[in-house]
Amino acid sequence: MCLGVPGKIVEIYEAGGLKMGKVDFGGVTRETCLSLIPDAQVGEYTVIHVGFAISRLSEREAQESLALLREMGGFEQELGQEAT
Repeated sequence: MCLGVPGKIVEIYEAGGLKMGKVDFGGVTRETCLSLIPDAQVGEYTVIHVGFAISRLSEREAQESLALLREMGGFEQELGQEAT
């Protein structure tokens, strides 16, 4: 199953003409394309789906979603991590 996972933008840069960023998913950081949300800023939360930021959300919404994903047991799997 492919989910949209909320994460916090911690760095923004350009690569190959695309707006890119590093996004923190509660301790796991992944490179993400931010081109679909061109005015995204460091510190904002966004929903990431297959490596692309697709929408913004509040910190409260992001934390609630992350808690639910962890509770369901799908968080580590979605990020390519083994559950510990």
